[in-house]
Amino acid sequence: MGLRERKKAETRASLSWAAIRLTVERGFDSVKVEDIAEAAGVSPRTFNNYFSSKGEAIAARHLDRCLGIAEALRERPAEPLWDAVLHSVLPQFEPDAAVAAHPVPDAAQWTAGVRVMLAEPVLQGEILRAGAIAEAEIAAAVADRTGIDPQQDLYPHLVASAVMAATNAAMTHHLRTDPPMPMSRLLTDAFTLIAAGLPTPTP
Repeated sequence: MGLRERKKAETRASLSWAAIRLTVERGFDSVKVEDIAEAAGVSPRTFNNYFSSKGEAIAARHLDRCLGIAEALRERPAEPLWDAVLHSVLPQFEPDAAVAAHPVPDAAQWTAGVRVMLAEPVLQGEILRAGAIAEAEIAAAVADRTGIDPQQDLYPHLVASAVMAATNAAMTHHLRTDPPMPMSRLLTDAFTLIAAGLPTPTP
């Protein structure tokens, strides 16, 4: 990635994180595009160059993470598929520069705000759309890795669906638990269980 592309990616990430942070703090209906642009240090026009709405900006973080899974999966060395998947997923959920610039001040309050944000119907639609885009890219990456034709074989699509389901389940459980369980642990547990065939746990 060249310098220009990197700068654009950083601006996109900053706008998305600003949209999330302000929405969690104030509520979805109380945040304007102008607020998001100001928080990211850019103009509203720049915001509109990247996103068509604040809902799309919020969902972009989820989209970029999941697209990052597909990109990382293509770059992994030869290894068992589910090991490659796990090692592709974990880095996507590490804090990035945008988060480091505006850390979460109160973890409990933040978690409660994220729950409210994710219940917003408009945002749910954007997240579903982002998930569908990312799932298709992950399926293509799995097909490339396994040498399977995704037009003829169901397997890459099953794997991609499982990756998205496990990731979503881990994020939901992270928000459900008190205190929130670390995403790295939840993701590791999820993909370890999938690789083992989802054995029935013993009480």
